[in-house]
Amino acid sequence: AGRKRHRQYTAYRPINSEPMKLVSLHHVSVSYDKVPVLTDVDLDIWNDDFIGVIGPNGGGKTTLVKAILKAVPYSGEVIYAPEIENRGCRRIGYLPQISEIDKSFPISVREVVLSGLQARKRLLGRYTAEDRQKADELLHTCRIEEIARKPIGTLSVGQIQRTLLCRALISDPKLLILDEPTNFVDNQFEKELYLQLKHFNEKMAIVMVSHDLGTISSYVRSIVCVNRRVHRHDSNIITAEQLHNYNCPIQIVSHGDVPHTVLAKHPNARS
Repeated sequence: AGRKRHRQYTAYRPINSEPMKLVSLHHVSVSYDKVPVLTDVDLDIWNDDFIGVIGPNGGGKTTLVKAILKAVPYSGEVIYAPEIENRGCRRIGYLPQISEIDKSFPISVREVVLSGLQARKRLLGRYTAEDRQKADELLHTCRIEEIARKPIGTLSVGQIQRTLLCRALISDPKLLILDEPTNFVDNQFEKELYLQLKHFNEKMAIVMVSHDLGTISSYVRSIVCVNRRVHRHDSNIITAEQLHNYNCPIQIVSHGDVPHTVLAKHPNARS
């Protein structure tokens, strides 16, 4: 997206922060077993972004995230600014889908959080007292300090998500990526998470995959529609016509005095 449209968000930008590209994708394509999943993607992520990624199941949302992370083979270019990657240190925090977590692994909540520093420690360095203090502060911020010593396999889904969020934040990322962070969690956790993300966005860019356009549109500033191809919409308001043009067949949620969902017309529905 051009900077002219993006400047409408100047009021949200952290003090003393200038607009800056953190990640740029140029003509990125990804295939699995020769089946195209993403095709010719161009996307810029800026330092003040809060992007909601939407699209149908199987449309390539998670693959887009993994391409941004350079975690899947791809063609094209994924370019990091020095603020994101410098001397082998990558400042991207990542909260994966909960289905990717091995809960049988014998590790405590605190150890999971500290593992977010492994890239800096090169797997050989020891955690310092400062590292442990920072982990404890994050556990306190996310209100899970009382379970710091519990094994990850004994936690509820909400507790696991809070733990993974702490792990993603401990390395002071410039970009935070979350893949369906509110799946299988209660409404209270979802509300608290979005409020926390709004606060974190003062210090970092955020990219969040979600199936719930109605909720995230109250918090994000830009929407990216993914259905093999990627379209960025520099607003948190998106219409049915735009989704149709983006070939993004998802539900439309309308805001008003009574929250409600607007579905596509059923072929057998009566007028």
